[in-house]
Amino acid sequence: MKNLWLLAATYAGLGLLAGFFYRMMTMNMEVVPATQLSTVHTHLLALGMMVMLILLALDAALKISGTRSFTIFCWTYNAGVLTTAGVMVWHGLIQLDGGQGGGAVAGIAGIGHILLTVGLISLFVSLSAPVKRAAERAHRP
Repeated sequence: MKNLWLLAATYAGLGLLAGFFYRMMTMNMEVVPATQLSTVHTHLLALGMMVMLILLALDAALKISGTRSFTIFCWTYNAGVLTTAGVMVWHGLIQLDGGQGGGAVAGIAGIGHILLTVGLISLFVSLSAPVKRAAERAHRP
């Protein structure tokens, strides 16, 4: 549970820093183009901080941490969030310069999304047994 709290706090800090970074990068621009840089902070806050806080509550109720599938989830999901956010920063900076993202940007973004998908599948696997146990306890007389 402590690790989930630390992850949530880290993502909160990263999300706030990403918002500040975007503001500093666009402060002196008369017209700010639409870039992926503008949404990095919301991705970090929603996919990072909020998901970890929800999992913290689920862990308190269902004891989901400590299983192999939850460990796989933690590593792959967090790698996916960080990869995706990093590529968004990279692509956003290219867009601020007036450029377009190339195949490398799309390919690495795809890897980030694949990691997120593997992580989410692992999360559902790790939730299945605790949810079944909780349902059985709820239906006992």
